[in-house]
Amino acid sequence: MTIGQPGTGKARPTPAGSDAESRPAAASASGTSAEPARSSGTRSDESPAETDSPAAAPAVDSTAAKDGVTARDSVPARDSKNGTNGTPAKDGKDTDTPATGSGDGNGGKGSEDAGSSASPEDRKDSPTQGAAAGAKPPTKWWRWAGKGRRAGTTDGDTKTDGAATPVVADRWEAFASAPEPRPSVFTRAGRAVGRFLIHEWTLATLCSVALAVLMTWPTLRYPRYTLPQDYWDPSLQAWQMAWSGHILLADPARLWQSNTFFPELWSFAFSDTLLGYAPAGMLGSGPEDALLRYNIMFVLAHALATLGAYALARQLGAGRIGAAVAGVSYAYAPWLLSQAGHLHVISNGGIPLALAMLARGHGWSLRHGYRPERRHDGWVYAGWLVAAWQLSLGFGIGLPFAYVLAGAVLVAVVLFYVRRLRTRQAVPFGRRLFVADVLGGLFFASVGLLMAYPFFKVTELHPYAERTIADISIFSPPASGFVTAPAESRIWGGLHEGARAALPWHPEMTLLPGFVLYALALGGLFFSVWRLRHRLLLLAGVLVTMAFAMGTRFFDGTVTYVPLFEHVPGWSALRTPGRLMLWTTLLLGVLAAGAVTALTDRVRELTAQRIPSWPGPWLRMATLLPLLLVTVEGLNTTPHPVVPTPPAAMRSAQGPLLVLPSNQSLDQHVMLWSTSGFPDVVNGGSGFTPRQLDDVRRVSQSFPDQTSVDYLRTLGVRTVVLLRGQVVGTPWEITIDAPVESLGISRQDVGDAVVYRL
Repeated sequence: MTIGQPGTGKARPTPAGSDAESRPAAASASGTSAEPARSSGTRSDESPAETDSPAAAPAVDSTAAKDGVTARDSVPARDSKNGTNGTPAKDGKDTDTPATGSGDGNGGKGSEDAGSSASPEDRKDSPTQGAAAGAKPPTKWWRWAGKGRRAGTTDGDTKTDGAATPVVADRWEAFASAPEPRPSVFTRAGRAVGRFLIHEWTLATLCSVALAVLMTWPTLRYPRYTLPQDYWDPSLQAWQMAWSGHILLADPARLWQSNTFFPELWSFAFSDTLLGYAPAGMLGSGPEDALLRYNIMFVLAHALATLGAYALARQLGAGRIGAAVAGVSYAYAPWLLSQAGHLHVISNGGIPLALAMLARGHGWSLRHGYRPERRHDGWVYAGWLVAAWQLSLGFGIGLPFAYVLAGAVLVAVVLFYVRRLRTRQAVPFGRRLFVADVLGGLFFASVGLLMAYPFFKVTELHPYAERTIADISIFSPPASGFVTAPAESRIWGGLHEGARAALPWHPEMTLLPGFVLYALALGGLFFSVWRLRHRLLLLAGVLVTMAFAMGTRFFDGTVTYVPLFEHVPGWSALRTPGRLMLWTTLLLGVLAAGAVTALTDRVRELTAQRIPSWPGPWLRMATLLPLLLVTVEGLNTTPHPVVPTPPAAMRSAQGPLLVLPSNQSLDQHVMLWSTSGFPDVVNGGSGFTPRQLDDVRRVSQSFPDQTSVDYLRTLGVRTVVLLRGQVVGTPWEITIDAPVESLGISRQDVGDAVVYRL
């Protein structure tokens, strides 16, 4: 009896002697030869002589008991080159035979690879059985039986052409682990929520909010009654948010014709509007809700600034700790403590966040350069939307951002084509990304123009409201301002009291970004993950922005601020150059992030090499020291005064009305009080005072008399509220109780105020 050689279709001898005598285990009790299960590739027209011949039965190795090999170790041969089991090979000979296994366990392979690993004797053709004494033993029958079962048979007897073949079950199946049950919908949802909660950006957001609450405390201690820094400009900005939310729900066409400065037109554009916070203004009503809204947005503005700078540093290639240093130093720089009363300056987190999104969408980072495979137009759209929202908060810091963004786009386009010309290859960009940039840029420009139009109308109606170079000089800080901290700094405030006294207007001239930040940025020039050319460019940006922040103090501003003031549209409306320190702080933070990231990478390498590794955790904790120092330097002593409560007369007075005394500071309180119903009021406080309001204040000094009554009636004023608590030292201290019957008006005491109805 001959057995087919694997993959050849030729016969080979089977071992004689003891090997041949051990073959009964492969046959049934009746002497029928055991044979493999029929392959799916067997021809349906084969004759029984082709399939049931002894040549098709597998040879049995007598060493099976010694080897202890299970029945899963061998399968019938499948030769993709010469034909499958039961299919004639190219030479016309039957190959429906199981492959013989070698002594090293390769018996399951019926391919040319298995055949090539056999000995030369195995590859020789033998016309007779048992002729070659050195031939390799045949495949163990239970190997073939086990894999034949696994290939498509079931446990128990395998029937092939009416012959039953016993199949040995895998002895180890009982020890196999049970399949994991499919999780339920609630389990999958819980896992998804868990992954979301531990995601880097979820943790970064939560940490930013928690840090903002702690660093601005006690802002949220009594949020309905106090305001940070002072209660003048914050009262104005609390009214701005309340007005925009109220009027967009009631009558959007009247947005720019506010209820203050009656009867002036475009009065909502007399100062930065915080229009981007209008959705928050739609919630609640009245002065207390306006204060609560302001305090919440004040805290969230710090959180967004931290998160935005963190996202930008991460996108540029900084590590987590380095990015955290950039975020904290940007949001809690000491110089910003003096701006706590200006929410439109504190609300700067959209700047780095928009830049991070745009860089992410274009697949660019400072550390890795341009990576086209990381492009995503969705991030580009999001970046332009955030940039437009930032612009809607005010032009004080939004206008420089718009010009920086335009310059960045121009530089990116130039570098893109320079790289294309240098490499002489088409640099991948994509039509979708181009469309996203065009549409996003147009949306950003449209928002800017729509926001700018009312301001142009105000300038047209009130040309005296335009700034001059002399106005800029008043607020231009000297070089000493970059190392002087404001009084609100807990660490440096008391130590720098003498330096502040030497500054003409210290609230806008104390521009210290932090000595720790200076040190980290300086170290980043020599030890950093950024490339040398990038470090030099960041240093150049720091120096240039400092020069612009000095206004007319840097060589009279002839090569820095004055050209912008004279030639760049809208720049003449910016009266405080020192607020450009925002860009200096951001660039210093990026430099510091590079240094801290290099430090953390080096510490990670050192801890991985240490044996034993017990100092490792201490070294890793040392990398948190820069973050801790930056945070401590941002601690503040910002006061939180109690806001004056609105007089009872304001709740019943009918507009248009005038509240006396009237001046810039007191009128901002009146604006806040007017959030109860938003009656038209003559009072108002902003970046400039309209001449008509000046005339009202001058004429009403003698109120109540015939001249002032007639003038106010001409303007359309119906009610005058005179506050007793504010008349000390004013002309009304004498006339507040004078009779008014002869003037044709009525007088009524309401609480601590006197109400005159004209």
